[in-house]
Amino acid sequence: MLPNVQKRIAVELGVSQGWEKWVGCDGKILGIDHFGASAPYQIILEKFGFTVENIVKTGKNLLESEK
Repeated sequence: MLPNVQKRIAVELGVSQGWEKWVGCDGKILGIDHFGASAPYQIILEKFGFTVENIVKTGKNLLESEK
């Protein structure tokens, strides 16, 4: 665990199971917990939120929730 860091993001292009240990109760996991999506990788990354913009937005939302 990362002590003193409460707002964590895990980015997993697969199953999110197991990341709870690392992000804790106040963190967020971006993952895919189902099977069957098929498209070019650029489309899959965008549709499932694995973009720089979405990851930054998720981080900002976590920090905003502290206030």
